[in-house]
Amino acid sequence: MTNFSSPKISIITVVYNSEKLIERTIKSVLGQTYNNVEYIIIDGASKDNTLSIIKSYEAKLSKWISEPDNGLYDAMNKGLSIATGDYVCFLNSGDELYNATIVENIVASMNGLPDVIYGETVIVDENRNNIGMRRLEAPKNLNAKSFKYGMLVCHQSVYVKRLIADNYNLQYKITADFEWVLSALEKAKNIHNTGLVHTRFLDGGLNKKNIRRALTERFQIMVAHYGLFSTILHHFVISVKFFWFYSRNKRF
Repeated sequence: MTNFSSPKISIITVVYNSEKLIERTIKSVLGQTYNNVEYIIIDGASKDNTLSIIKSYEAKLSKWISEPDNGLYDAMNKGLSIATGDYVCFLNSGDELYNATIVENIVASMNGLPDVIYGETVIVDENRNNIGMRRLEAPKNLNAKSFKYGMLVCHQSVYVKRLIADNYNLQYKITADFEWVLSALEKAKNIHNTGLVHTRFLDGGLNKKNIRRALTERFQIMVAHYGLFSTILHHFVISVKFFWFYSRNKRF
C-alpha cells in the first residue's frame, strides 16, 4: 500500500563497460537523504571493471543483474520488470542526481501522487564542470502536446508513476526514451513541475553520438503521434530555435 507522504521511488541505472563513470552515479543515488528509494542496476555483462564496482556496493543496492541484453532499451525494460516503486526514474551511468537532498525535495514539492513529475537538468562535462542548463527548457506546464517542439524535458529528470509506465519500444534504437515519456504524458491526468533541478547530465549522450539517426527516429515518432503536417510545421520552429541557441552558446 502506497504511503502518500513517502512514496517509493525506483531509480534504475543501465550500464555497459562504464568503469570510469558508474561509481559517481551510484554514489549520487546511495547518498540521498530520502529513505524510500529502490536502486536497481542493470548491467549488460560488462567486460571491464564495471561489475567489480557494482559488487563493491552490493549490500546497499536493492537489486542488480548482469547479463547480456539486446541494447539500451532492452536493459531498461528489464529494470521496469523488476521495479516495485510507486515511481520509476532512469539515471544513466555518468549522470548524477543533482544533490543529496533532491529526491527528498521532489517528494516534498508534491501534492498527492501526480502521474508524471518533472524538473530541470544541468549539463556537465567529463570533469563534472557545469556547462549550463539544458538547451530545451522544461515548460512551466507540460503536457503531451509540448513534445511537438521536441523533448522539452530530459529523460533523466522525469519520474513516471509505474502503473502508467509502458515498456520501451525496441523498434527505436536511439530515441525510444522520447516515445516513452510522450506515452506517459498522454496517459497522465496530473503532471507536476517541481521547479527544481533534478539531475546533472553528462554531455555527449547517445543522441549526440548518433544525431542523424536520432533525428530520423524522433521525426517518425512525432508523425505517429501528431501527424505529418503538424510534425513538418513544428520542425521549422525547432530548427529556428536550435540555430538561435547554437549561435549564442556554441553548443546544443
